[in-house]
Amino acid sequence: MNEKVAELAAYPIGDLQMRGFKAYEVETRVHPIPIYGRRDFYKVCLITGHTLLNYADRSIDIDGTFLFFGNPHIPYSSHIQSEMMTGYACLFSEEFLKLNDRPGSHHESPLFKLANSPVVAINEQQTAFLTMIFQKIMAEQESQYTYKDDLVRSYLHLIIQEALKMNPQDHLVKYKNAASRVAFLFLELLERQFPVENTNQPLKIRTAQEFAQHLNVHVNYLNKSVKEVTGKPTTIHIAERIATEAKALLQHTEWSIAEIAYALGFEYPTYFNNHFKKITGAIPKSFKAKEVQPV
Repeated sequence: MNEKVAELAAYPIGDLQMRGFKAYEVETRVHPIPIYGRRDFYKVCLITGHTLLNYADRSIDIDGTFLFFGNPHIPYSSHIQSEMMTGYACLFSEEFLKLNDRPGSHHESPLFKLANSPVVAINEQQTAFLTMIFQKIMAEQESQYTYKDDLVRSYLHLIIQEALKMNPQDHLVKYKNAASRVAFLFLELLERQFPVENTNQPLKIRTAQEFAQHLNVHVNYLNKSVKEVTGKPTTIHIAERIATEAKALLQHTEWSIAEIAYALGFEYPTYFNNHFKKITGAIPKSFKAKEVQPV
């Protein structure tokens, strides 16, 4: 069998930006899984099949029925091992759930945190219940009910709470050693600063020294731990994550290059231009001028 390589249960975005969510059925024999290129949507999947999930710097071998919780700011992809993968998936924006936020919401949930597992294995009874919830979400997105968005938000919160009840996350954080713990705390602190949503609130933590201070470790120990665990230096992680956010802001906002530079913590636009070109090979102006390709 040839191994299929794809993003977990991806789907064309369509009018997702206008609606704030998109639910769909997954069946790889009928709908080959395309690449999921957007970085501004969360994802919840109910999937049956065998896949090798690459999540940040980890690989997770999954065979059976499971829930997957995808954070757009954490890189992930899957190597599909089985002939068939079936189930349901729902993409949703940060803003969609924030409209009716509540304690224990998705961005506070450990299910979406870098250091925890994004996968919850489920049994037949749980699968039947969650299948019903996903089907209700799909039905509501096609309905004319005035308050269907509120219903969908409630269903998504129910899925998140059911997953936490099935698999309490306080037992999932298992570090191999102290270096692994420091590296994951660094990566989580780095991600916590994104997305950048306000030009008046620039990034506060941008250097290895500043991260070390927030984590109460010596900068040399932080650098050694991150390089040992991830294979990349701390400064490269920071530079690449800032460049990734810069691309999103250039493409998906009307902010000027000077505003983006300031929001990302650069004192002058020229510093930002040099940083962006060093990481991406392009200048911000040319990148902003490119037409964003649909996915």
